[in-house]
Amino acid sequence: MVEHLAYTERVGGSSPSPPTNPPGALRLGARRVALGLLAALAWLAADPLAAAEQAPMTFRSVNFASDNCVADCPQVIVADGVIEADTPQAFLDFAKQASQSKRLRSVIFINSPGGNVVASMELGTEFRRLRAAVVVAGFATVGTRSGPVAGQCFSACVYALMGATQRVAPPESRLGLHRMSLEEPGETGGGLADKRLVAILARYAARMGVDPALVWHAESQTPGTLHILTPAEIARWRLASTKF
Repeated sequence: MVEHLAYTERVGGSSPSPPTNPPGALRLGARRVALGLLAALAWLAADPLAAAEQAPMTFRSVNFASDNCVADCPQVIVADGVIEADTPQAFLDFAKQASQSKRLRSVIFINSPGGNVVASMELGTEFRRLRAAVVVAGFATVGTRSGPVAGQCFSACVYALMGATQRVAPPESRLGLHRMSLEEPGETGGGLADKRLVAILARYAARMGVDPALVWHAESQTPGTLHILTPAEIARWRLASTKF
């Protein structure tokens, strides 16, 4: 039953692929990569990216350019789109190939409207195994410059974010909570998840260092509504900080 947990705005289909062995370790260097992050967000700040609204999540590596590098700029990972049942395996496949680059760092920019809850927990678990730092932001080209832009992490995306060893939500970006629904194979619409299933998420949150009260607050929302987290709530529930 738990394999079919999904948020109402995006119901998962098949059961998630089982986790596989992690790829070659990515290189952290998160603090060095992050030195210009908030400044970059200031000059590329925009509305949360709309391109990720319905497309399945994709992963790509991009150069994080700065004044201190020319041809050897570090690379970071950009994750855009809806978290589907097969997203965790797609991430593992991408990371295995991308880890061959000596310039790649374990820094991930995530921009997602949500998706399948179980897959999001699996994705968050892989983030933790790779000791990844995750930033709620997109990455785009504005004029002649490329860099991070304000992003969003709504609904199930919050559970993927929880897995990061370091979680950053710049003030320009938005995080939001949404109540779950449960859909069985062959059914549509789904009903609300029971407390046993919510407890699974709460225990996951606690393992990741996030206050489980966040999960119960999400489940207190009116079905179909999205609660945008305030800076005070993000800090109180230990979900993220505003900087590295």
